[in-house]
Amino acid sequence: MSAFVYRGGELCAEGRSAAGLADEFGTPLYVYSRRALLDRHGELARAFAEFDPLVCFSVKVNSNLSVLRALAGAGCGFDIVSGGELFRVLRAGGDAGKVCFAGVGKTDAEIDQALRAGIRLFTVESVPELEVISARAGALGVAARAALRVNPNVNANTHAHVTTGTAEVKFGLAPEVAGEVLAAPGRYPGAVLDGLHVHIGSQITEPEPYVAALSRLAPLYERYRSAKVPLEHIDIGGGFGIDYRSGQAKPIVYFASAMAPHLRRIGARLVMEPGRYIAGNSGVLLARVTYVKRTAARRFVIVDAAMNDLIRPALYGAFHAIWPATADGPPPAFGGAAEGLSTADVVGGVCESGDFFGKGIPLPEVARGDLVAIFSAGAYGFTMSSNYNSRPRAAEVLVDGDKVALARKRETYEDLVRGE
Repeated sequence: MSAFVYRGGELCAEGRSAAGLADEFGTPLYVYSRRALLDRHGELARAFAEFDPLVCFSVKVNSNLSVLRALAGAGCGFDIVSGGELFRVLRAGGDAGKVCFAGVGKTDAEIDQALRAGIRLFTVESVPELEVISARAGALGVAARAALRVNPNVNANTHAHVTTGTAEVKFGLAPEVAGEVLAAPGRYPGAVLDGLHVHIGSQITEPEPYVAALSRLAPLYERYRSAKVPLEHIDIGGGFGIDYRSGQAKPIVYFASAMAPHLRRIGARLVMEPGRYIAGNSGVLLARVTYVKRTAARRFVIVDAAMNDLIRPALYGAFHAIWPATADGPPPAFGGAAEGLSTADVVGGVCESGDFFGKGIPLPEVARGDLVAIFSAGAYGFTMSSNYNSRPRAAEVLVDGDKVALARKRETYEDLVRGE
């Protein structure tokens, strides 16, 4: 959270105070740091520099045009999973030649859209999908570059809902099926199979699952490259974890060092699709306290954000550090003191018992109107938000030093019924 620090008792986003941003733009408010986004992108590029990586930001993590535009300006590519995400990338000035299209349910219309745009490659999740991609490419008179997504049956030791590399999930091809496809490329004349892909999950904090996946992928790559299949690249997906608490995830250089022997053995151009690593700790969600409710058993701090704004705690039981924007130092999760603090449940106003941001967390006394920050909210925050309970979605801003730009207007009641 290097871009979000306490100075003189006030939380600052780069050169701007959180309180000033909340006063100017209202709450709930997503605040992103341009510097943090670019720093994390640069860290990945440097850590894997030996393998000439194409870093493709995972758009599903944070699809705001200002965020995408900042990363595109740094030469970043993009990992997409829908035609809408491709539309956003191109609107933000992204290079279609650096776009990878993943996902198990690509429609004919989306495939045509991507072929016409000239994306770099499709990540193929099934044989029926490859047949359709080949046919659509033939109909349009173009070649579709494709990478086979191999499911290595590796448990990434993360939440079940974001585990994507085991045999029980919907993603990818079993290694033996991928081998059958590579052995008969002539069956798919519209597709050029020039890479292999593996993605095993999200919020992975140790490198061992990646090492296990690569150790299973390397023999397949070597076998078919030696058989004259024109394989050129290896895509290791994303999933690198971040610190929702200090020290939770290993630094990215540890991942690169552990994976390097297998990447050298494969000897291919490296593609990767990080999202959370770039955006997660590059954003916070600001909210104001509306009420403090005390019962015999609990203190409830009710804020003006809710599960419709940030659903991760309700959906995954995910942890986010929460702390007042005016405080002597950072929250306990990031090294601040917790001694002498009573606990509280920080909740929203949605009519669900699952509407919470933190339960039983140490928190100083706060009062109506106080501003609190929900940290590590730059990934899977706004992109998963909704209008549940007919709540307008939050505004988003991008801070760059002491400058700030409104990246997305706050929705109005009229926006709620637009199109109905």
